[in-house]
Amino acid sequence: MPVLGSELPSTPRSGRNWKDLRTRLISAAVLAPVAALCIWAGGAAYAALVLLATTGMVVEWGRLFGLAARSWRGVLYVAWPVAAMAAALGGHWLVAFLVLGGAFVFGPALWSGQVVIGCAGLALLWLRLMTVPGTGEVLFVIICVAVSDSGAYLIGRMLGGPKLAPAISPAKTWSGSAGGLASAMVAGGLVCALASGSETWVRGIVFGAMMAVAAQLGDLAESALKRARGVKDSGAIIPGHGGLLDRFDGLLVAAPLAALLSLGAAGGEAFWYVTPAGLLSALFAGHADTGAHAPRGGRTIQLG
Repeated sequence: MPVLGSELPSTPRSGRNWKDLRTRLISAAVLAPVAALCIWAGGAAYAALVLLATTGMVVEWGRLFGLAARSWRGVLYVAWPVAAMAAALGGHWLVAFLVLGGAFVFGPALWSGQVVIGCAGLALLWLRLMTVPGTGEVLFVIICVAVSDSGAYLIGRMLGGPKLAPAISPAKTWSGSAGGLASAMVAGGLVCALASGSETWVRGIVFGAMMAVAAQLGDLAESALKRARGVKDSGAIIPGHGGLLDRFDGLLVAAPLAALLSLGAAGGEAFWYVTPAGLLSALFAGHADTGAHAPRGGRTIQLG
């Protein structure tokens, strides 16, 4: 039977298979600077980046379940997260989540895509807009996820070994998973030290590990989805990676986790300053005001 999923077929014990490495590096060399510039610039550039990525992933999710993007239902499906993002950009976060929840009219399968992808998009907006340092937090999450993915890819192919989840993703190994985790921990420590001072590197290591675990769970979940739908990739827009869902599956879990943790950091501080008491208070205190997480004096992204 053919092997499904975006991963490469099972290789010999050495695990070496580098035939797509050059293409992956070229794609990364093009995408990384563009994304970094948009994140740094913020405002309209960052909002457009998140919106394009979100709508692109929604299109791919709909295609997985046979929804034609050019049909009236497909157009409405793609417009749905745009409405949620617009509400968030205007500072109406509760409305944004209510919009996503209303996507149940499309049925359970399509609705789940709206919730998963939409929440990730809203989380990325929240981290950039409603926390300090917003740029540093977004970069922390994205770098940890990317480094975890790259570390797992390189270490897994160099060392090989027992499979992590052969029924879901035959190419993933325990050595690759450990390599991705270690890589994200190192990257997290470095980014955190640069963003918040050298004394925070231990926090960076801890939260880098959390981002790596979340990213690997997202990767496995997307692999399981593709296997269930009988497809190899969610799309072909990114050479060497497949579709947007294939490339950003880790962010679908890591970004919402980081945004959730940020609720427990006092005064809109970075999510690596979260405390258990602060998180519990934010989650269960119904009177909490989201304005407390807007230390920059506003809840809207300035697009001008």
